[in-house]
Amino acid sequence: TGADQTGSYLPLLTGKKVALVGNQTSVIKNTHIVDSLLKMGVGIKKIFSPEHGFRGNQDAGKNVKSQKDKKTGLHIVSLYGKNFKPTAADLADVDVVLFDIQDVGVRFYTYISTLHYVMEACAENKKPLIVLDRPNPNGYYVDGPVLRDEQKSFVGLHPVPIVYGMTIGEYANMINGEGWLANKQKCDLKVIPLTGYEHEDYYELPVKPSPNLPEMGAVYLYPSLCLFEGTYVSMGRGTDKPFQIFGYPEMPDGKDIFTPKSIKNVSENPPYLEKECKGFDVSSYGKQYIKHYKRIYLYWILNTYKNAKDKESFFNSYFNQLAGNETLQQQIKEYKTEDEIYQSWEPELVKFKLIRKKYLLYQDFE
Repeated sequence: TGADQTGSYLPLLTGKKVALVGNQTSVIKNTHIVDSLLKMGVGIKKIFSPEHGFRGNQDAGKNVKSQKDKKTGLHIVSLYGKNFKPTAADLADVDVVLFDIQDVGVRFYTYISTLHYVMEACAENKKPLIVLDRPNPNGYYVDGPVLRDEQKSFVGLHPVPIVYGMTIGEYANMINGEGWLANKQKCDLKVIPLTGYEHEDYYELPVKPSPNLPEMGAVYLYPSLCLFEGTYVSMGRGTDKPFQIFGYPEMPDGKDIFTPKSIKNVSENPPYLEKECKGFDVSSYGKQYIKHYKRIYLYWILNTYKNAKDKESFFNSYFNQLAGNETLQQQIKEYKTEDEIYQSWEPELVKFKLIRKKYLLYQDFE
């Protein structure tokens, strides 16, 4: 990983006051990057943390407070609370910003939005940014509707599909190169690339990237199943299989039973808390099949809507933000087939792939 290659970036940090944007995934081998760099004499002055906090133990969507890290005494500035973006005051005592977070390659996973705002703050305050690249576990395909401007939010800031097939370093180069920062500013950006990585590679995450993606099956299923977050269907939050099981109490064809519980720092108030739900456990699919499918798997949401007794309230206002457009919801309501929906994505995917190609640092998938 970029973080492992200390020889490539330590010279850029020597004698500098450094801010790290990181969380529990920011590791060099088995040691947290903060501990490693402090031991090497790097002057880390503060830490910026994304959604789920610096230790990765905060529930999804939960505001994270700024605090002092008990182990190092460093001040942790939350970028998922009062501010999404470092302020000028936050960066005033910093010479260089180091970004090291494991992404999962899905548009509505918010670490790329944190990257955007860190780049914007660095551009505005004339601070260089070094991104330590990491493999993308979903980097072996590109799929989904491309986000439209009217659906911009923290779960989607850029005109990219749900699965964009780029590492976080490649993505940073694209944000800069396409002029997506405010006022088309450019960040003084350096990416420390991976060695020995190709987009076809399957990468086992060494650390879980967030509380509700506990294993690779969930990571692979996430692009397909997260759309249920925009409906009244439970995604298995509050169980031992989040993003690997779905359902709701009255699901007419549900075959598997689960009861969401409150789990501290993981899912404290999940949908259908303490209510028995009927649904489908697709964890074996996540482990064995979906990584070979190379598409967002729409069958589950199409079929769940088709069989739902209460179609009126099936979707909530969040669905279009996740989809990135209003069209997908309409297509589901009109009982379009998977193939019809895939075909409707194709023209924008062709355009996106041409943009993406300009910023690839590694051998692309076939």
